[in-house]
Amino acid sequence: MTYEIIDTTLLDPVARPLLDALEIEYATRYREFRPDSSASASEEMARYPAELFAPPEGAFIVVVLDGKTVGGGAFKRYDATTAELKRIWTHASQRRQGLARRVVQELEARALRQGYRRVYLTTGFKQPEATELYLNAGYEPLFDRSIAPEVHFRLPFGKDLLEPGRTDSLEDLIQHEPLGVR
Repeated sequence: MTYEIIDTTLLDPVARPLLDALEIEYATRYREFRPDSSASASEEMARYPAELFAPPEGAFIVVVLDGKTVGGGAFKRYDATTAELKRIWTHASQRRQGLARRVVQELEARALRQGYRRVYLTTGFKQPEATELYLNAGYEPLFDRSIAPEVHFRLPFGKDLLEPGRTDSLEDLIQHEPLGVR
């Protein structure tokens, strides 16, 4: 299997399968917590303009296999030294094979080249495989793990790219209150 990594934009037709699948996944996973889950998912996907995910402050990649989009992700500027990962996705047929980890690594490398020294992200509490991915990739939970994840709703993580494992550089990103449903 040879994956092709393409630097592109959210407006490129090759990105459409990723964006459409993410919207369906968000709506499905959170249906019991948001009666308007389809509308909420659609709103989330339209929340940020495409240009935020373009250089010099952002990036968007897709992973193509045999002409089909099977993964991808993006980052945008969070602050002057921090990139915020967004839209990490892999096709169901490609999961549990290391592709999401590769997407994260590709995005981290681009963030470093673009001058960021750390990464921030949030994932939803109904996405335990994403939580596992980020923990295994060296991300530090920036929330109180003794509180049930559904209380937080969104689970923030951070990573120092220059010194992975260093946590004192992430202190200003720590959430002191649960990120509950908003």
